[in-house]
Formats: sequence, C-alpha cells, structure tokens
Amino acid sequence: MTPELADSPFLRACRRLPVSRTPVWFMRQAGRSLPEYRAVRGEVPMLTACATPELIVEITMQPVRRYGVDAAIFFSDIVVPLKAIGIDLDIKPGVGPVVAEPIRDAAAIETLRPIEPGDVSYVTEAVRALTGELGPTPLIGFAGAPFTLASYLIEGGPSKNHDHTKAMMYGEPRLWHAMMERLTGITLEFLRIQIAAGASAVQLFDSWVGAVAPEDYREFVLPHTSRIFAGLADLDVPRIHFGVGTGELLALLGEAGADVVGVDWRVPLDEAARRVGPGKALQGNLDPATLFAPWEVVERRAADILARGAKAEGHIFNLGHGVPPSTDPDQLARLTDFVHRASAR
Repeated sequence: MTPELADSPFLRACRRLPVSRTPVWFMRQAGRSLPEYRAVRGEVPMLTACATPELIVEITMQPVRRYGVDAAIFFSDIVVPLKAIGIDLDIKPGVGPVVAEPIRDAAAIETLRPIEPGDVSYVTEAVRALTGELGPTPLIGFAGAPFTLASYLIEGGPSKNHDHTKAMMYGEPRLWHAMMERLTGITLEFLRIQIAAGASAVQLFDSWVGAVAPEDYREFVLPHTSRIFAGLADLDVPRIHFGVGTGELLALLGEAGADVVGVDWRVPLDEAARRVGPGKALQGNLDPATLFAPWEVVERRAADILARGAKAEGHIFNLGHGVPPSTDPDQLARLTDFVHRASAR
C-alpha cells in the first residue's frame, strides 16, 4: 500500500485517526441509478457481469468518476462465491437471488465445498486492474455474511420471515452450525482473495441478520462472524460490518471483531456510538429515502448525521442501506460535495 493510499481520509477514519474531512461513499453507488451503468451493462445477466473483469472495472469506477467519493466498492454480488463453487442459482430481475434446490439437509450441506482462488480468477484480475486505476482511492472488497447466505440457500430466495432458516437454527442446531461453518470458510477465503489482489478494506454484509434476536445472534451467528474477522486480522486491512435492522445488535456487531460498524438509519449515530462502545469507528447513516426529498431536507439531515457522527471515534458518511435504483445521480453528487465541504477541518 502506497503512503498516499494509506493516508486517504477513508482508511484513516476506519482506523480512528484524525482526518481532513469526513470521508463518504455509498453502498450500491455502482449500479442501476447510473445511466452509464445501464448503458454498459445492457442485457448482460448480473452474474455474467460479475464474472467479466472489464465490466467489473468499468462499473466500479463509474461512481468514483461521477461523485468523487472517498472509496470504491468492488462491483459484485454476495452470491458470487456460491455460484463459483457450483451452487445452481441465478439473480432474477426484480426478485433477487433464487436457488434451484434449497439446502435443508446434511447431504445438501456437503455440496458447500471450500472456494479456491482459481474459482474466482476474474475477481483477482479485476481487483488488480482496479487498484492500478484508482491510485490513492481505496478499493473496498466485500462478501455476504454466513447468516444472510444461509438464508438464501435455505429459503431458496429472498424471504420476509426466514421461516425455514429459523426452523433449522432453532430445531436442528447441529445442522445449522455445520452449514454456517462451511459458509464461514467460503466467506473468509473469498475476502482473503480480494485482499491478496489489492483491496485495501473489506465489508461484510449481513443484510438479513436484523431478523435475529440478540440472544440468538450470540449463540447462532456471532461465533461464525467472529471467526471471519479473526481470520482477517493478520492482513492489517480495515474490516467493516454492516447489517440492516440491527439496532438491537449493534453491541454484538462490534463484539464480532470489526474495526468499523455500519449503522442503518433507524438509530442515531451518537446513540449507536454508545451502544457499540469504544474502540470502533462508525459508518452511516442517512435514510436512502431522503434522497427523494428536496435538497434542503437532504442537507439538513446530512448535517445532523455529521454532527452526531462526531461523537464516534471515527466516522465514514454513508447511507443506512444501498442507493435506491431510481435515485437522481445529481442528488448524490451534491451530497458528496456537501459532506466534504461541511466537514472540512
């Protein structure tokens, strides 16, 4: 890592060091909200795009060029490593990941083999190309957390209530932990592959873990998430942990071992800092729906988040979830500029 990259506001904030301004990036900043994304993606299926280095590089770079954000997020999808190890799944437009044969017994769990670098050579190629293009702008690698991956695999697709997932978790704990152990190994190796190729930070997305009560998180999820963050400790890159609807889990998300805890829009950042406790930076947390409000509303709410974020030991400005597909890109460009100006020290 070059000194200029290591000194970037994003990486410094992740490490709870003084910054010249609050860094900002947006989850799903590369994607459907950008006309240039729609133009280059065309009719290419999502998983094909995620396995094509040239498309990965171009789509990852688009929001960096347009917005001047302080970090790029690798263009991919959380199910990519599952597809790479041979799971029969697809991403259906308007639906999300759909698994042909849900995994609900010990024999099916055996199909979750370890991932190897050769399974995702396109990831290594794209990350290497991106780090060359990005220069002093950090690249964030990412992966889906075991609970969220397990939910897709067990339910067969997106689920509101995660009934089958919780039935296995509560009723067949040995089977559940066997599945989580395999997914943990896959996720850990997938992140290590990205870091080895040049990613300078990683984010673990646990999109659906907010459906779990704190005591169940501690028993059924925390041991596996902790293993991932512990398995990255020797690589000396910032580790970010994010989930949706996790207000009651914030202390546990911090306990899992991340350097930065992502906060959705439901908990103010000063309160989140109290719940997470010392020794962590925070990321977040503008409600994505705010982007559809008049600019004066966006500005006022962003200023409030910056003020509350000052209570944390480090703060990266972000949304409380991903950029909605119908967002006006000019609103995000204006927001990026406002965060930089309003937080300049």
